[in-house]
Amino acid sequence: MTRFMTATALGAILAAGSVAAQDLTTVNAVMPKQRSANYFPLIVGEALGYFEEEGIEVNLLPSDTPIPFVNFLRNGQADIAMLDSAEVLQAVAAGVDLRVVYEVMQTAPDGIAVSGESDISDVEQLRGETVGLVSDRDRVTMQIALDARGLTEDDVTTVVVGEAGPTLAAAFRDQTVAAIAGSGPDWLAIQANGIPVSLITPEEVSNKPGNTFAVAAGTLEEKGDAIEGYLRAWSKGMYVATFAPDVVAKIAQDAVPEEWEDPEFGQQYLENAIRLNVSVTDTLGGLNADTWESIQPGMQKFGLIEKQVAPSDFLEPGPVEAANDFDRAEVEQEVEAWRDANM
Repeated sequence: MTRFMTATALGAILAAGSVAAQDLTTVNAVMPKQRSANYFPLIVGEALGYFEEEGIEVNLLPSDTPIPFVNFLRNGQADIAMLDSAEVLQAVAAGVDLRVVYEVMQTAPDGIAVSGESDISDVEQLRGETVGLVSDRDRVTMQIALDARGLTEDDVTTVVVGEAGPTLAAAFRDQTVAAIAGSGPDWLAIQANGIPVSLITPEEVSNKPGNTFAVAAGTLEEKGDAIEGYLRAWSKGMYVATFAPDVVAKIAQDAVPEEWEDPEFGQQYLENAIRLNVSVTDTLGGLNADTWESIQPGMQKFGLIEKQVAPSDFLEPGPVEAANDFDRAEVEQEVEAWRDANM
């Protein structure tokens, strides 16, 4: 638990201490990575005591499993799961009774990149060009991006480049591809090998929930307060990055030093995570029914989902309102006290 050296913060510590003296409620969560700067609101919220203040202990379930995360909700192992938009829509269409309670990433991490030295600035300029795929799973990303500009896969030549950073960088350096379809870690790997990149993903393609928090429908009745507390602590951790990214960096360096063995890469990794994790809506984690509606035709067209579903069938806005119910100024004061004590 963080200790602050101000009278105001001392009161917060005593309050937190009283919570710590009680039994904490365990929230079982599953997400693509364990504790990582890629999902910095968790490690920031833990370092600054936000989860404990909510009376919560976060138990992360193993993520290196072939079992779909939605199954952790169905069998009751997880109270909350991080799912991408396709996983949500596929599950709901299959009859899974789940509720999306928070949009973790409101910008898709996947997209289309070109070399920073390329003259190409829009996907429509890829007609007749070769587009690299980090892996074949990135083909749909390319198809949807091309479709947004009235192109099809037949208008380009595709080649699977592979996931290795040096290979991806060489594809740009040797000009064997004009663009690459991939995601954030791929762009960082290319940059780490000396090639700057620029993103040309159409806004209507990137403007979609990259990751969400979902719960089984009954969980809100059984553990509603704990879920709201979890999301509020997450929101506070996210908010810290909007005014104190240096504090987020320090916490990440301490919590996951293996991601900072190369400090430059670690900083770029965190900056990409902040870009993706900080909400673009005024409401942190806000649910946008119009976006969920608009992304489904393209996903169905290219086989990501079999049928479309009404957002009202799975969006549950109540927890988001609770997740935003905190004093921003108080968080700012606590972070400044933490900085004074730790940096």
